[in-house]
Amino acid sequence: MEHYLNKKVMYSKRHVYNYLQFFVLSSFCILLGFTSANAQQAPKVFVMEIRAEIDPRMNRYVELALEEARGQEVDYLLIDMDTYGGAVNDADDIRAMILEFEKPVFVFINKNAASAGALISIACDSIYMQKGANIGAATVVNGGDGSKAPDKYQSYMRSMMRSTAEANGRNPQIAEAMVDENLEVEGISNAGQVITFTAEEAIEYDFCEGLADDIEDVLEQVGIGEYTLVKYELDATEKIISFFLNPFLSGILILVMLGGIYFELQTPGIGFPLGAAILAAVFYFVPYYLNGLAENWEMIAFIIGIALIGAEIFVVPGFGITGISGIIITLGALALMMVDNDAFDFTYVNTNALRNALVATLGGAMGAIILMFLGASRMADSAVFKRVALQETLDKDDGYSSTFHENDMVGLTGTAETVLRPSGKVMIEDQLYDASTRGDYINKGELIIVISDSGYTLKVKKYEIPGIEDDI
Repeated sequence: MEHYLNKKVMYSKRHVYNYLQFFVLSSFCILLGFTSANAQQAPKVFVMEIRAEIDPRMNRYVELALEEARGQEVDYLLIDMDTYGGAVNDADDIRAMILEFEKPVFVFINKNAASAGALISIACDSIYMQKGANIGAATVVNGGDGSKAPDKYQSYMRSMMRSTAEANGRNPQIAEAMVDENLEVEGISNAGQVITFTAEEAIEYDFCEGLADDIEDVLEQVGIGEYTLVKYELDATEKIISFFLNPFLSGILILVMLGGIYFELQTPGIGFPLGAAILAAVFYFVPYYLNGLAENWEMIAFIIGIALIGAEIFVVPGFGITGISGIIITLGALALMMVDNDAFDFTYVNTNALRNALVATLGGAMGAIILMFLGASRMADSAVFKRVALQETLDKDDGYSSTFHENDMVGLTGTAETVLRPSGKVMIEDQLYDASTRGDYINKGELIIVISDSGYTLKVKKYEIPGIEDDI
């Protein structure tokens, strides 16, 4: 009996030990799994920079950044801000995109958030500023001379600042007073001055959550300990697009476009001048179109200008209003594509941007003209040209002919069946032919004489019967 009881006690102890071992092992596994889950679920912080002028390029940058942030399912968005402002319409687009972003948005103002930068900042959920940074001065100014824009623009900016501040629980009166110097905020500002806060002032008047040294300090202050930091950078394609938005490069592309078209017309069939012109056009139009600078109507205007120039060369005799209009429209469209204008409203267009656009366009056109006059002869002697162009003379005596006509038609006479200006139809020996002049205007029914039958189209000129004037 005693042996049985001892055996039972030993069994009970072993049973308890096994349970205890199982409990410890299970607890360890649970703790390990919990720690591993926490490590895997460290919040993802997405950082993008706004450190340049607010313009269509920045607008597109923010749009692409937010698309990437959504694709990566980030937990927080942090904007690294340093800007003096820019275009109001682009700032409004960026403001709206930030307000609509589903995750918390923090902004770290490390230097300046002026004008449009202030509007974007107050669209964020939390504002942190580096010591010595500033926010405010959001009065709308003309892009031309920097003078204050008309009141309708100020009113629009005030409404955006007010509504944005209200959306994020900030004082709307302060936001409006950053735009209009006539507004007075009791205890903060007097009439006659727009509000611009230092970091300390912004904290004092609850327009900023706190001071921070860098983005890591911001994340520590908002209580994010362990996190994964993702800094947004443009991909290679977008970097190439941004590269070609340089006005200097735009001028070179204009030169290549115009010069390529000219040399293709001078040496038809070669192909590479036209290919160069098309490639230059792609590199010119695509970047400006994707960044919202080139509007559809501006591209249509460019096509119309080219068509008018073509009509002047091939249809209308001489060189007059059609050709001049085509040149003005073409160059005007190319220049307008470089600036953030609203049709012909240049209120928000920076003077430097407008000047650079004009210089690039006119410089490219002048360069093309110089290339046309000075480069034509050198091109004919170049090794590349000799490889693709025919260098030997194909004489008629050797059996070569450039005419499509069975009989020699030079010297034959007929009548203009249509008006020739310079192209049209002529009737010769009861046969209808395509014909063109060398720029002369010939009315329907007038006598003509064939001066060249090379190619498919006859070259003709007005024919005057000898002796008629003497008889008269």
